[in-house]
Amino acid sequence: MSSYNPKIDLVFRKLFGSEENADLLLSLVNGVLDCHPRLTALNIKNPYNLATYVGGKMSILDIKAVDDQGVWYDIEVQIGEHGYYGKRALYYLSQMYVDQLVEGATYADLNKTIGIHLLDFNYFGDDRFRRHFVFKDMETDEYLEHLSYQQLYFIEMRKFNKDWNELRTLLDRWIAFLNKAHELKKNSLPPTMSDDPALVKAVEILNQISFNKQEREIYDAELKARLDDLEELRTAEARGRTEGEAIGMEKGEAIGMEKGEAIGMEKGEAIGMEKGRTEALRETALNFLREGIPAEVIALATGMTLDEITTLGKEAKSE
Repeated sequence: MSSYNPKIDLVFRKLFGSEENADLLLSLVNGVLDCHPRLTALNIKNPYNLATYVGGKMSILDIKAVDDQGVWYDIEVQIGEHGYYGKRALYYLSQMYVDQLVEGATYADLNKTIGIHLLDFNYFGDDRFRRHFVFKDMETDEYLEHLSYQQLYFIEMRKFNKDWNELRTLLDRWIAFLNKAHELKKNSLPPTMSDDPALVKAVEILNQISFNKQEREIYDAELKARLDDLEELRTAEARGRTEGEAIGMEKGEAIGMEKGEAIGMEKGEAIGMEKGRTEALRETALNFLREGIPAEVIALATGMTLDEITTLGKEAKSE
C-alpha cells in the first residue's frame, strides 16, 4: 500500500505528468472522455520536472497534452474547494485555446481544446459525478462542430461511492484508484482492477514512488494544506450546525416555556449540540481516512483515540 495520496498535486503530477507514464495519462483521459474509438497517443507538453514545478508552483497546476489529432488537453486535480472554480476553469481553457495562435498563424490553425477537472469537493447540486459541457443552441439543442472547439469535463470524486465489485467503466476504475489508492496492493488487487495494465502499473508506481528531501517537504506542505482545508470545512459545518441548533432550540424553548417545558428543552439543547459536535468530528476523521492519512495524524488533528479511529475505519469498510 502507498503512503502517498495521488490526489495531492505533486503526486498527481509525478504519476500522470511524467513522460515515462504517458500511458497512464492516456488511459485516464480515455476514461473521462468515454469516446470510441479511443485515443491512441498523448504527448505531454509540460512533463514533470522538480525545478519547473517549484519555480511555477503558483501558476502551473495542470498537465498539458496533445493527442495525435492535434487536440489539446488541460488536466488538473483540485482538492481545495473554490467558489469561482467554473470561471477559473473557463479562464485556463480559453488561455490554452488562444495560446495556440503563434505569429503568422490563422484561425484555421486553432485546434480543439478540452479541459478535464478532477474535483475532490462537490461543486454541482445533484448526484452525478461526471459532467461534460460544450456550446449548443439553447432553443434547438443543435450541436455545431466549429462551436465545439472548447469543452469542459468535471469529475466530482467525492460523489463516487461504488464498491470495488461495482466498477464497470474505465472512469470508474480510475476514480476508485484516486479515492482509495491507500487500500491497494499490486499483488492483491480487486478483480475489477487487476485486468487493466494501466491500473496495475499505476498501483505499482505509487507503491514504489520515492521523493527526495525537497519533494518530501513539498508533499508534506501540500498535505498539511489539505488537512487545513478539511478542518476549516469541518469547523464551518460544525459552526453552521451549532448555530442552526441554537436557533431551533431557541424557538423550541420559547414554545416549551409557554407549556412549562423549559427544563426539557434545556436538556434537549445540550444533547443536540453535543451530538452535532460528535458527528462533525466523526465525519472529519472519515474524510481523513478516505484520504489515506495515517491514524496517528488523524488522532492529533481530531483529538480522537487510535482505537476510535481504527473502529471507525472498520465501520467505513463494512458500509
